[in-house]
Amino acid sequence: MHDSPHDPYVRVRGAREHNLAGVDVDIPRDALVVFTGVSGSGKSSLAFGTIYAEAQRRYFESIAPYARRLIHQVGAPAVGEITGLPPAVSLEQRRSSPHARSSVGTVTALSNSLRMLFSRAGRYPAGAERLDSDAFSPNTAAGACPSCHGLGRVHDTSEELLVPDAALSIRQGAVAAWPGAWQGKNLRDVLDALGYDVDRPWRELDAKDREWILLTDEQPVVTVHPVRDAGRIQRPYQGTYTSARRYVLRTFADSRSPALRAKAEGFLTSAPCPVCGGGRLRPEALAVTFAGRTIAELAALPLTALSELLATETRRTGTGAAEAEEPRTGAAGTGPAGRRAAEAGAARDTAAGIGSETARVLGEDLVARIATVTELGLGYLSLDRATPTLSSGELQRLRLATQLRSGLFGVVYVLDEPSAGLHPADTEALLVVLDRLRATGNSVFVVEHHLDVVRRADWLVDVGPGAGTHGGRVLYSGPPGALADVAESVTRRFLLDRAPAPVRKVREPAGWLRTGPVTRHNLRGVDAAFPVGVLTAVTGVSGSGKSTLVGALTEAVAGEPADRGRLVTVDQRPIGRTPRSNLATYTGLFDVVRKLFAETAEAKERGYRAGRFSFNVPGGRCETCQGEGFVSVELLFLPRTYAPCPDCHGARYNPETLQVRLRGLTVAEVLDLTVESAAGFLAGTPAAARSLRTLLDVGLGHLRLGQPATELSGGEAQRIKLASELQRPHRSPTVYVLDEPTTGLHPADVEVLMRQLHGLVDAGHTVVVVEHDMDVVAAADWVVDLGPGGGDEGGRIVAAGPPDRVARAADSRTAPYLARALGPTGRT
Repeated sequence: MHDSPHDPYVRVRGAREHNLAGVDVDIPRDALVVFTGVSGSGKSSLAFGTIYAEAQRRYFESIAPYARRLIHQVGAPAVGEITGLPPAVSLEQRRSSPHARSSVGTVTALSNSLRMLFSRAGRYPAGAERLDSDAFSPNTAAGACPSCHGLGRVHDTSEELLVPDAALSIRQGAVAAWPGAWQGKNLRDVLDALGYDVDRPWRELDAKDREWILLTDEQPVVTVHPVRDAGRIQRPYQGTYTSARRYVLRTFADSRSPALRAKAEGFLTSAPCPVCGGGRLRPEALAVTFAGRTIAELAALPLTALSELLATETRRTGTGAAEAEEPRTGAAGTGPAGRRAAEAGAARDTAAGIGSETARVLGEDLVARIATVTELGLGYLSLDRATPTLSSGELQRLRLATQLRSGLFGVVYVLDEPSAGLHPADTEALLVVLDRLRATGNSVFVVEHHLDVVRRADWLVDVGPGAGTHGGRVLYSGPPGALADVAESVTRRFLLDRAPAPVRKVREPAGWLRTGPVTRHNLRGVDAAFPVGVLTAVTGVSGSGKSTLVGALTEAVAGEPADRGRLVTVDQRPIGRTPRSNLATYTGLFDVVRKLFAETAEAKERGYRAGRFSFNVPGGRCETCQGEGFVSVELLFLPRTYAPCPDCHGARYNPETLQVRLRGLTVAEVLDLTVESAAGFLAGTPAAARSLRTLLDVGLGHLRLGQPATELSGGEAQRIKLASELQRPHRSPTVYVLDEPTTGLHPADVEVLMRQLHGLVDAGHTVVVVEHDMDVVAAADWVVDLGPGGGDEGGRIVAAGPPDRVARAADSRTAPYLARALGPTGRT
């Protein structure tokens, strides 16, 4: 090992994180280094799980133990030694918990600068006191509108929403907004105890009673005498009544369950706040203007438009400041009154000059900060855009923009697919930004599949050759050009030996799906037609309106009669939010596995049923860890840590359950099998074989059956959903809608996915994909291109037709990149 402080390499020895097989690799600092390899090969385990995790661990060791316990830590990586490792900053595609108050402005800190501009240089009404910058924030008590609490919208409900079927009685479930199970029964019993008729049809109840039941803010407590069930003794208890309105509003505001919040939202109406008009602020803050607009109006502008307005106003105020500094002459007279008037005028001019200078300085700073965001192709976003509505790629690029302004040097930036969700035109700007980070004295380590980014690298680390147990080795570490000599590399074929794609005849539409006119977000009265029975790609730069248009299509298809076919939407949202949800539970494979174990002779002899082999319920699971496989360890003044369960050692089941074996394996060992291994093990079980075959067909053979949902990437989650749909027999024509299905996929995995999508079309189905990968677009039968720009500069269909026709469209920003992918002869 080279441990000289001047050693220009990060040297990793014995990396064993996840599937890494004792990896030794030397990676240069002060360079753009790209980690490549098929999905699941181990590149993220090397870049994030090893290099970044070790840098973070070393940083935390310098922090006081008490402070350390307050910070989430990833733990020490499984690695022998790493030398030459500078401090590291990670920019992953993980999103934090969605919050209605988090916005583009808060993520980038641009809102702070805009609030300061209004506080120091805004135009106030005559006689108004100057406000502190906090007064311009909807997230502070000083600034938030007291009516809507700074959200800009008020939520309420109505009898029609809460009681959709007035013919039902309360006992029959007339109040649909109430919770189910015991909670709902409790509220009905409380009403009964309060003297209300719960067996009378809702419409026959007195209007005053209906209003009180649904809308009261009172919470009376009454003794409830529940009706006895056979074999159960139920004693009287004190029950508290909560109206349907109060329950729905509280659930929507406070519940951490997305499902419960979504259900509650269905019983609510939403409207702009009548006090602030959606501006989210107190009246005194909304009375202050800059360039004739309130801060709420400026926050709603696309960043490109906001930058132009600020630049224009800064130039104007700069000129005004210069004029204010010029001495006044004449007109004031020469007596005492004239001198006093001259002094007052000079004071006014000085104040104006100071205000103008403040506006100029703050405005120029804001324009410079916005420029780093727009440079990354995000100029269509507005400061008030809520972060839960952003894609993971957009969030990562926003964080990257803040790092560009930080001025750090000597740092390792570790990025996770920064090109995800980027149009090829925006990828060029991203490359400039990455070069700038490196040029300012930083090391940039990027996990990436986009070949344009890979070609720009100074150094390439190719991991593979396959996924899971077939990967985990560094096949090559060096300049990209020399990858040509590595026969084992899957990346080599796409990067250096790319043969022209075979000529393919486009399919003819069997009909048309029409939607529109669509007026939503930046779409203005757009009519669109999507061909039936073919593969359609929807393209356009970020923010051009692709997802909005496809959303309108899914609504139109969902409203069609059932005989027109069914709709399947496959997105990249997680298949579960806890480690208890995994590949096997989502696809239904776990039900098959549990039944197989229950049918063994040993299980029958012990009286074990299928439920015994679930780690989610008492009985067969380990009660020490309650089926989690690990336990939380609290240490005084040290961060909470997790350790394998001392009783089951991570197996999740109790010893008695693990004594039952299926062809030599316990249920825990079956869950630890990869999809590829399980396909052989369960080959004789038709119910399992079909599911496993579809998972293999979409390139997920490297995943373990019990792999927690929290460890899956968005691309892997999407392909699991696609596999779940593919395993179902669809006799009627189906419309499949996929949102950027190639995100997170190596070009080799994209080929596997495209075979599946073309197979669906050949079977008589319709496939619509929102996509930026030009090789996928070139392989489509029909292209709908939106643009030409993002935000207000987009929102219309620029071109539609077969790929070769769209590639010749004059106004399309997609056309030149699509033409390059089609090659000189096209593919039609």
